[in-house]
Amino acid sequence: MVKSYLRYEAQSTFGVICSAGGNAVFDHSGRLSITPALDSVVVWDIKKATQVARWKDSDNTAEVTCIARSANDKDFAVGYADGSIRLFDLQTNAVNVVLNGHRGRVTALQFDATGTVLASGARDTDVVVWDVVGEVGLYRLRGHKDEITGLAFVGSGDARNAGAAGYIVSSSKDTLVKLWDLRAQHCVQTLVTHRSEVWALAVSPDARLLVTATSDADLHVWTIAADRLDSVETQEKGSVETQAQGIVETQVQDSTGDQTTTPRSWDAITEYGTVRRSGSSRVVDLRFHASGQFLACLGTDRVAEIFRVRTHHEIKKKMERRQRRNREKQKKGGDGSGSDAEAEPARSITAADELASFQLVRTSAKPVSLDFDPADSDTAALVRRGSLRILLSQNNNSLHVWSVAVPPPDKTTKQAALPEPSLLNSVEMAGHRTEPRALALSSDNELVASAASKSLRIWNPQTGACVRTLECGTALCVVFLPGDQIVAVGTKEGTLELYDIAAAARVETLDAHDGAVWTIDVHPDRKSVATGGADKAVKFWSLELVAGAGARRRLTLEHVRTLQMADDVLALRFSPDARLVAVALLDATVKVFYADSLKFFLSLYGHKLPVVSLDISSDSTLLVTGSADKSVKLWGLDFGDCHRSLPAHAEPVTTVRFVWGTHYFFSAAKDRMLVQWDADNFQRIQKLGPCHGDVWALAVARHGAFVIASSQDRALRVWAKTEEPLFLEEERERELEEMFDRGLEEAADTNADAADDDDEAQRAGKATVETLKAGERIIEALDLADAERAKWADHAAQLRRTPHIVPPQPEANPILAFEKLSPEAYVLRTVERV
Repeated sequence: MVKSYLRYEAQSTFGVICSAGGNAVFDHSGRLSITPALDSVVVWDIKKATQVARWKDSDNTAEVTCIARSANDKDFAVGYADGSIRLFDLQTNAVNVVLNGHRGRVTALQFDATGTVLASGARDTDVVVWDVVGEVGLYRLRGHKDEITGLAFVGSGDARNAGAAGYIVSSSKDTLVKLWDLRAQHCVQTLVTHRSEVWALAVSPDARLLVTATSDADLHVWTIAADRLDSVETQEKGSVETQAQGIVETQVQDSTGDQTTTPRSWDAITEYGTVRRSGSSRVVDLRFHASGQFLACLGTDRVAEIFRVRTHHEIKKKMERRQRRNREKQKKGGDGSGSDAEAEPARSITAADELASFQLVRTSAKPVSLDFDPADSDTAALVRRGSLRILLSQNNNSLHVWSVAVPPPDKTTKQAALPEPSLLNSVEMAGHRTEPRALALSSDNELVASAASKSLRIWNPQTGACVRTLECGTALCVVFLPGDQIVAVGTKEGTLELYDIAAAARVETLDAHDGAVWTIDVHPDRKSVATGGADKAVKFWSLELVAGAGARRRLTLEHVRTLQMADDVLALRFSPDARLVAVALLDATVKVFYADSLKFFLSLYGHKLPVVSLDISSDSTLLVTGSADKSVKLWGLDFGDCHRSLPAHAEPVTTVRFVWGTHYFFSAAKDRMLVQWDADNFQRIQKLGPCHGDVWALAVARHGAFVIASSQDRALRVWAKTEEPLFLEEERERELEEMFDRGLEEAADTNADAADDDDEAQRAGKATVETLKAGERIIEALDLADAERAKWADHAAQLRRTPHIVPPQPEANPILAFEKLSPEAYVLRTVERV
């Protein structure tokens, strides 16, 4: 009889506020934040710091890389690492459209002013223009040689209408900025001034200024001439190709000032100058405020710099002051110098005159993205509030909203005496700042403790809610003490820290080891604890009750005895029958001792690298070890023989755990996968994942009701056991089918790339498993319809040849007879379903 298992399915993911792979944006009211959370999108109420909704497509496992807000107040475009784009509705929290056109990570998304056209750029160097209403790709623009970093629409045309004017500006890591004519689907201007990668671009709301940012300390500012955009003639393809091949030769003067090139008459984008930033690090994000009065520049040096766009009146006054100072200098300099200076014409307005540094916002961690509150879109709303609201996402899994005071219209910045930017709201309590390295479940599986550097959090694994947040040292291991009221944490500093969950406070700190405390385990009799550390010692601690605050008594640990080892202790585990204790050492061996007398029993060797995790089955007969050599070994505890060595993972194994009451166990590794195994027949049962980072810790509920894992991406994932049966042969066939489908997609993409020519404008589309299957269904429907029509054509021909003898009618196809459709209607319905 074929053995069956029960399948584990992903149940929930929590602990991620915002992932560092994508940008966070406000909703249109400024009350909610749409943030990437690995393969999901989380909607946060910023003021309450609570999760409102989670957007997740069950068919997707790729990470979110880019989010864009539409102008229709409800749609958001979400780009993913696999090149797909999904449009979510904020009101229904559902996926409206899935667009597949890129062959790489989506890095830029931008809606036009109407919200009906979407432009996307990706790591595959292509820019794709999409019709959101028609749910179809319009065309693909090719010309860049590296990853697209920014997109912006210029002009008021409709990209879906070939006769309407409209332009897109794109920037790339190839140091180029291109202006694309959407009517002709060609590049009409290329800016080659930049000497390094262009990391961001922004266009002012009035489409007058273009600002680009690179790795240097200057922002490059350009002016966009709307009249020249309208006058560019693209009726003849030859002229368009000439323009597309011609590169703008406008160059910045070098330090000697002896090299300038006059821009050509039809160049719509001309250089305005550069603006010096306060920092010199690489720019992460660049964004104009909707009112056009402010520009925000975000760098990797933990500083968000706000620039103010001066009005024409302010620029005029500034120029008058400059001229007045020049005249005063001339008078002091003497007649000769004065005559020369007077002969010089007044200096023209530059970008530095129009853009002035206004405020600096200093973040607590490396920033990822920036967004202005769209509720302050006009000047009147900005004056009423008196401040800007800026959303900053950081790479330490936190969201911050800052308030930047702005001067009244009748006062300058100096006259207003503005305060420093202040932090309004933050979302931090729902996740760790660093990756959690240890997990522990309570005895009733109602609570899970996750420990990271400087933080300990207690979660409800069913709801994903954070129950307690406590400060701790650099945690390496964690365990619930008997009673589930006290949590013990072993730290890198060599201390054992005891925390009272009910009081949400640290109650005691013990100096346990001279080095890092790598492992901790509770004795099966629930009366003692053992710890192992880098000081080559295993220490045993008894649980004692001492007087606590008030009349309440609490648990404490008292050192009883020490077992000295030959090398650093990395892991230890008591057997459930309390007879043995297994200790893994840095010398890649596992020593087994009698738990009562601590006499040596077995030495298990065979791993090539140290064993980092081990566990013993509930019947105390099997020992499983996971090593940095990527293998998992099964040992018998009666004679210490190795039952089987399994090449379990593609990267070093980090943790192994048995399921209580069975010989099934889970293993996790740095290859971002969890694998369930059967230790009796040495077969892989199921793969769980992948995660978006190395898996560090694993905890299995009693009798395997669910399994929870923590990974480098700061997420805690829960897989729950279902009632769906799983058969090993079917599971292997499913894995092979997935591998075959990936091969089909790669082959289709390779053929598509080989078939594409060198035209700048090409079709927008990508071959996926769904499109291949849809094509097969259409071909099958056409073949069926052709065969059916051929039968009836033969029947009609026989009637014409022998009109006096009526031949029998051909038998109808069973599918058409069941559906009661004609061949033509059947083909039409198949196409509609696709």
